[in-house]
Amino acid sequence: QVQLVESGGGLVQAGGSLRLSCAASGGTFSNAVMGWFRQAPGLEREFVATISWSGSRTYYAQSVKGRFTISRDNAKNTVFLQMNSLKPEDTAAYYCAAEPPGHLVISTRADAYDYWGQGTQVTVSS
Repeated sequence: QVQLVESGGGLVQAGGSLRLSCAASGGTFSNAVMGWFRQAPGLEREFVATISWSGSRTYYAQSVKGRFTISRDNAKNTVFLQMNSLKPEDTAAYYCAAEPPGHLVISTRADAYDYWGQGTQVTVSS
């Protein structure tokens, strides 16, 4: 059974940093596009960042570009999201997601991702 487990969330002051991790198990994700999404209370889930299976291609939401960095370690089936210069508006539950293995096109659409983690809360205080 495929599982994605996020960790690394927490409470941080504005301007601070956090590093989220997503550990994948139960499948082969070294050839899967991986992504991060977030959802704040009362709002729809939104795209944050995505990375190709090789790590050579990344794409970010405009709101996080230059502050967040997505990366992956295929040997450990783990994806990371380094978040710097955090703002209160970054407060949300952050979800890791995976496209079906073998799909090569990176997507910003949530419906392109078949596998989801349970989410980790990030709260940024002002």
